[in-house]
Amino acid sequence: MLHVTCAIIEHNNKFLICQRSERMKLPLKWEFPGGKIENGESKENCLKREIREELGLEIELGSALTVVEHQYPEFSLRLYPFLCDWTGGSLVIAEHAQAIWVSHDELKNYDWAEADVPIVNEIMQLSG
Repeated sequence: MLHVTCAIIEHNNKFLICQRSERMKLPLKWEFPGGKIENGESKENCLKREIREELGLEIELGSALTVVEHQYPEFSLRLYPFLCDWTGGSLVIAEHAQAIWVSHDELKNYDWAEADVPIVNEIMQLSG
């Protein structure tokens, strides 16, 4: 089982969402950015590192949302989502096909990776 963090970064009433590249597992699906927790690494440190490496942003973690466990055909994962604030840096896309800011109402319009769907639903309920 993979242990993965993801950041729900809200800024100016918009959320940052990322489209996986064609080279990644789940190509061109949308997700909240994050990555695998390395041995001995805390969820918080993992998420800050991944967002810095993948997107060039500095974040501050807020509340944890509901943990998601999902079984894909090739692998299973446990996803730890956190609400986050953007505190510095400039958006630079290192791994994804694209990263865009979307409004709360636009979140449901994207083709999400299956593990991210419960997080989108939780956000819709929280800020709806």
